Amino acid sequence: MSTFSHPAPGLPVGRGLLYLIVTGAAWGTAGAAASLVYRTSDMGAFALSFWRCALGLALLSAGRLLRPRVRRPAPARPPRRTLTRALATGLGLAVFQTAYFAAVASTGLAVATVVTLGAGPVLIALGARLLLGERLGAGGAAAVAGALAGLAVLTFGGSAATVRPAGVLLALASAAGYGAMTLLTRWWGRGGGTDAAGTTVGAFAVTSLCLLPFAAGEGLLPHTAHPARLLWLLLYIAAVPTALAYAFYFAGAAVVRSATVSVIMLLEPVTAAVLAVVLLGERLTAATAAGTLLMLGAVAGLAVGEVRGAGRREPAPV
Repeated sequence: MSTFSHPAPGLPVGRGLLYLIVTGAAWGTAGAAASLVYRTSDMGAFALSFWRCALGLALLSAGRLLRPRVRRPAPARPPRRTLTRALATGLGLAVFQTAYFAAVASTGLAVATVVTLGAGPVLIALGARLLLGERLGAGGAAAVAGALAGLAVLTFGGSAATVRPAGVLLALASAAGYGAMTLLTRWWGRGGGTDAAGTTVGAFAVTSLCLLPFAAGEGLLPHTAHPARLLWLLLYIAAVPTALAYAFYFAGAAVVRSATVSVIMLLEPVTAAVLAVVLLGERLTAATAAGTLLMLGAVAGLAVGEVRGAGRREPAPV
């Protein structure tokens, strides 16, 4: 984990892609773990999101304190800029998580997922083109289209979804929060000196503060007949799909093109679909298999293109 203390531009693109792939897979396990939390207790979505961020913040902070101290020159970046980055990223993360949970409650899991994760790559690709000057290319555009088609098949195949306008708007707000977080991380990564671990800790602190009043209104301490099981589930959610995954995410997103990041993160619903079949006993349908293969193919194609193109791209001006 000491890699996260170094500037992100020193991270090879191939390793950044690996970090993002691990992130997408880890995020996909959060849904299954959350389902088990809901079965074990009466914990609500806001409370679960708050404890996810608060416990993840505690784990990351403990890791930074236990890591051997290395003497380094004083950072050229002023503390005010560091605080601004943490605040902006934390707000984007809070909007991303909170609006998504609200969209699920309003219009259901399938519609909320397809709108949030489907609109995310489109918004990020447009933002990266307009604000960062990143060109997706014909191959990249085809991969994005394939990924969106796979996501639609995966979420809508064989299900009767109810679309509610309010829920769709909340899902679009969630996608906008995710897009802003991704674009800002990439923008700062191009400027050099990005501390992925510091960004993650600061973002989690801001997000936890934003979610605290909503979680308190919902009920911070749940009722459960299995406290040990609930504690282990919360610790897993805080450690793997939160502390580890977001540290990997901020490190990888700083060196990989924004549109590529957004498509690789579609591994989340793929992982969730596999776990639903393997662990939760859901039936494997033709739509699930087809959607999973489409999305995995898109991710693999973009990853290969990103590694090949990394050596040919010059550092972009800030």
